Amino acid sequence: MEILQFLFWPFLASLILTGIHAYLGVHVVERGVIFVDLALAQIAALGATIAILVGMDPHGQGAYWLSLGFAFVGAAIFAFARTRRGHIPQEAFIGIAYAVASAAAILAMSKATGETEHLKDMLVGNILAVSRHDVIKTAVLYGVVGIFHYIFRRRFLLISRDIEQAEAEGMNIRFWDFLFYASFGFVVTSSVAIAGVLLVFCYLIVPSVGAMLFADKVGRRLAIGWTMGTLVSALGVYLSWSWDLPTGATIVCTFGAVLVAMFLVHLIFFHGHQAHALEGASSLENPKERVLHT
Repeated sequence: MEILQFLFWPFLASLILTGIHAYLGVHVVERGVIFVDLALAQIAALGATIAILVGMDPHGQGAYWLSLGFAFVGAAIFAFARTRRGHIPQEAFIGIAYAVASAAAILAMSKATGETEHLKDMLVGNILAVSRHDVIKTAVLYGVVGIFHYIFRRRFLLISRDIEQAEAEGMNIRFWDFLFYASFGFVVTSSVAIAGVLLVFCYLIVPSVGAMLFADKVGRRLAIGWTMGTLVSALGVYLSWSWDLPTGATIVCTFGAVLVAMFLVHLIFFHGHQAHALEGASSLENPKERVLHT
């Protein structure tokens, strides 16, 4: 019972991360900006690193607001970097922002004490150390972001899935992109402090990619993504406790293993059936084959 009580809040935190990130992952995959979460998370982590460098408490309000400010700057850059007719893809700007933010964080940590431990926390976090207060505060924040996205869900989904139609309806793409990335920044800033950059990236991308293997509609993707995230979180936390491994890194590796298993299931049971169906349909288009079939 003591172990279950100890793991309760970390597991609950992982469920909260699954809930918001699986939804945002649908938008990210549809937009084709796979590494935007990684880049925004790294930019937010850079803000936290600067806070430590200037003497702020890494878990204090000052560090949080500075990290959030950096995330907003990243949101503005990504919103204005998106142009449908641009010669430079938005993913290029995202990759550059990630590389520069990572290098800047390393430079900042080289001037701060305890930089090695901070680098580890920045990458994989320390979700086992999450408190009841942190979980409740994060749940409230993500709930507000979720309500915001629900109210404007049509606009966000339209821009993510059909930007030409959004432009035809007269929507200000950059304005709504900024709102999307800014709300994304709120989520990422809190998530990185709890789980680290790598785990946040997995919660965003892996459930969405896994869901795409079995569903095309947004509702079904969310259901599959939330289910996958919940089960993987429980399994990862349990394995980290059983094998005495870092929890964040264990959940990341568990996500990878489960995604490989889902891909194999799709390849064997779904892709194979589709291939046989297409082969049968094409053979019936041949007059000779049609005669033989009849």
